[in-house]
Amino acid sequence: MDLYFSPLACSMASRIALYEAGAPARFREVDSLSKFTLDGEDYMTVNPLGLVPAIRTDDGEVLTENAAILQYIADRFPDAGLAPRDGMARSRLHQWLCFIGTEIHKALFVPLFDRNMPEDVKTQTLLKGDTRLAYLNDHLAGREFLLDDFSVADAYLVTVLNWKIATPVDLEKWPAVQDYYSRLTKRPSIARALKEEAALYALEQARHKAA
Repeated sequence: MDLYFSPLACSMASRIALYEAGAPARFREVDSLSKFTLDGEDYMTVNPLGLVPAIRTDDGEVLTENAAILQYIADRFPDAGLAPRDGMARSRLHQWLCFIGTEIHKALFVPLFDRNMPEDVKTQTLLKGDTRLAYLNDHLAGREFLLDDFSVADAYLVTVLNWKIATPVDLEKWPAVQDYYSRLTKRPSIARALKEEAALYALEQARHKAA
């Protein structure tokens, strides 16, 4: 299995899931500007949108979209217990993957990465984000994970919350969210992924600066 990723992007959630499962994979780094892998493959031929992650399965199929890939990994390695098998519990996993993807990833953090965003738009984005983070805070109060056990939804949420380091999002306003983030970043799979991808991100930034 090949996982196409860019350092510290949402694709890190799939790396975490693979580490949790103890699953073998070849990690193919995609340069965020050139859209080529570091070993020279044109990533646009893998995903014409140029977005990570993508995986190429052992039988050669390509799968894109973060939520779909995370569930594929969970189902491919069921003994890791990264997703409920069926029923309402599985639907709850879908619920949280959709919430993270639309309300936290795309609606809150992605706009804030725009350095040219007008201040009034930034303020409105943060205000809208506050309602989403308040909802998340209420859910996480007294809970260890989003579901009853660690799942691929947690891998995704921690990955996205980590983007606070590059944005004005202040998790200190949401103590249950802050506590959740602090605890989970110490989880071995997540700590390993964060350390590795932070180092790769620094190398990527150095390449871009030198170019």
